[in-house]
Amino acid sequence: MILVCGEALVDLFVDAGEGAVRPARVVAGGSPFNVAIGLARLGIEAAFLGGVSRDGFGGMLTDQLAREGVDCRYLARTDRLTTISVVSTGKDGHPGYSFHGEGAADRSLVAADLPPVLPDAIRALTFGSYTMAVEPVGSALAALAERERGRRVISVDPNLRPTVIGDMAGWHGAAERFYRMATLIKASDEDIRIAWDGQLTMAEAAAYWLDLGAELVVVTQGGQGATAYSAAGQVSVPGHKVAVRDTVGAGDTFHAALLARLAQTGRLEREAIAALDREALAGLLSYATAAAAITVTRRGADLPTAAEVEAVLR
Repeated sequence: MILVCGEALVDLFVDAGEGAVRPARVVAGGSPFNVAIGLARLGIEAAFLGGVSRDGFGGMLTDQLAREGVDCRYLARTDRLTTISVVSTGKDGHPGYSFHGEGAADRSLVAADLPPVLPDAIRALTFGSYTMAVEPVGSALAALAERERGRRVISVDPNLRPTVIGDMAGWHGAAERFYRMATLIKASDEDIRIAWDGQLTMAEAAAYWLDLGAELVVVTQGGQGATAYSAAGQVSVPGHKVAVRDTVGAGDTFHAALLARLAQTGRLEREAIAALDREALAGLLSYATAAAAITVTRRGADLPTAAEVEAVLR
């Protein structure tokens, strides 16, 4: 089992229009939320740990996790409201974004909400996105990562959201708490550009993370594919040529697929990840890029099943 830690929220897509009433569509989301569902669809047992509201949207999120087969025992239910990310399309067709999450449920997790002991069945924990950097949840999750780092694989995806975090100077200190405990770091080339304002190359960022103690760093490059960096060297695989509908959930799919493939091949432990050779790394990346290629052909974060990924690989 993999324990996915972080935020669950709703995306509110508001259509273009005039007047006081405009149609909208509510979609369950959040990067860690997507990763948990992605793991379950790929046949890997997953549990979710995060603050979830008792409001209607929180019920929607909980129900979706349960329907997908994600273990909900580690949800910290609260009367605080669900975070809402609003995507509003203007008359010119361009989307505008606003985020309503200050004091919301996903930020409210504290150390007292953490399970005092995790079962041996949990082989890995994942952390990512803005809940690593906002309080009090950031410190609570960092404490969990530090407590479990020697017992289980720790996987981190920065999935940077500058408009949510605001203070990028603060982000670096907050995120480094997790980087120093990570076995695996998955990031996009965009994450690297934003984090270091274009001052570091992918290889330089990977070297920095490896020096902090990670055994494997994987950087995604959209349709161009992905590159892995480890003691075995640098390995790249190309992307798949597909008709892209949108890229929502592609990075989350890739992260889930990386972990799923490690679990499927019996390598979901620190020593096994450190020992991956170039051939194994190429296979790992090929599986994850195939999974992400399926998601981008669909509307929204509609992550694939294991059978769908295997069909693409065949």
